[in-house]
Amino acid sequence: MRLKTLSPSEMSDDQKSIFEESVSGKRGTVTPPLRAWIYAPEVARHASRLGAFLRYDTTLGPRLSELAILVTARHWNAQYEWYAHKKMALAAGLDPNIIAAINHRHVPDFNDRKAQLVYEFSESLHENHNVPKLLYTEAVEMLGETGVVELVGLLGYYALVSMTLNTFQVELPEGETSDLVP
Repeated sequence: MRLKTLSPSEMSDDQKSIFEESVSGKRGTVTPPLRAWIYAPEVARHASRLGAFLRYDTTLGPRLSELAILVTARHWNAQYEWYAHKKMALAAGLDPNIIAAINHRHVPDFNDRKAQLVYEFSESLHENHNVPKLLYTEAVEMLGETGVVELVGLLGYYALVSMTLNTFQVELPEGETSDLVP
C-alpha cells in the first residue's frame, strides 16, 4: 500500500477509536480501505459506518448487494474488491456463470428478474451516469423506493472503496490472486 499501515501505537486517540469501532463491529476487522481512510479520521468514521450499514443491513439482501458490488469492482477494475467480494458473492448464492460474465464484460444470463434489474441498474448508473425512466420505474416497483436509494448508496460507496483501493494500491493478501480480467 502506498500509505503506511498504522499500528495502534502510531495512531492518535481519534484514529484508535475508529480502529476499535471497526474491530468490535460486524466486520470484526479493519478493512483495507479503512487502513487508508484512517489518515483522515472523519472520513474513516463516516465511511466505515455507512459501509457497515450498506454491507449488512439494506433491504437488498446479500445476493443482490454482492451482485452490485461486483459490477462496481468490474467497472473500476478494482482487483482487491473483486478478490474479496467474489468469494462473498458465491457464498451469498450468486451463480458463478453470472460472476464470470461480469468479469469478462459480458451481459450475464439471469433467471431472476430482480437480479437482472440490479445488474442493469448498476451498469447504467456506472456507464451512463444515469438511469433511464423505464428502468428506474421498474426498480421502484421491484425494490421499492428504499431499495433503490440503498442500491444507489451501495454503488456509490463501493465506487469510493474501489477508488481508495486503486489509488493507494492496496495489495491482495500474500499468496492470493485475483482472477479479475484486466
